[in-house]
Amino acid sequence: MQAVILAAGEGIRMRPLTLKVHKSMLLVLKKPLLHHIWESLPAVIDEVILVIGYKKETIQDYFGDEYLGKKITYVIQERKTGTARALQLCQPYLASNKRFLLLYADDLHHGPSIEKCLDHDQSLLVARVDNPKKFGVVITDEIGRITEIKEKPNHPKSNLAACGVYVLDNKIFNYEPTPSPSGEYYLTSMIERLINDHEVFAVETKFWHPVGDPADLETAEIALQFLKSKTGGVEVC
Repeated sequence: MQAVILAAGEGIRMRPLTLKVHKSMLLVLKKPLLHHIWESLPAVIDEVILVIGYKKETIQDYFGDEYLGKKITYVIQERKTGTARALQLCQPYLASNKRFLLLYADDLHHGPSIEKCLDHDQSLLVARVDNPKKFGVVITDEIGRITEIKEKPNHPKSNLAACGVYVLDNKIFNYEPTPSPSGEYYLTSMIERLINDHEVFAVETKFWHPVGDPADLETAEIALQFLKSKTGGVEVC
């Protein structure tokens, strides 16, 4: 099974830390953030399509053509056009009529929870948060099927936030994204239309740590150390 990891952004909120390296290469417990994301991938993933752009050489030099037993295919996103355009660049490299996993390269996740996403043909990892206004908010029905997703709503209908982990297939490419006010094309606009036509289920995670600014790196280390203490030192992120 293939996974797509989006790692092309500039990480502006992380400056000055990202002036020389890509955000995903910043260290958490002495390892790049992307290394921890890699370790959270299900064992069934045998190829990673890595979308890179800004400071791409810092990623390529570290990960090479294969990392931890998973083949790597690099896709270059030259311009800042958004996550939807990044995914569309991957379409020629994705196996037709097969599912794939999609993640962003700047969050820490709970590997077993990602694994549960594979129980569904199409799914989205979610977490309960205190301030859903900061995230994409997911609304589900009684069986966990997603009925609505809204990006940073003023009046959230739930406290379930989208974590940036998806199980999708080629049906997602039937939906052309709409431009945001910034002119970029975001994946959310494709997902919103997908759920109107197909079943997409929400899977609640047991751990999610977004890394958006420098302070999040310190709290990420604390969170991972706590998780390891609960699992006897086993990596679970």
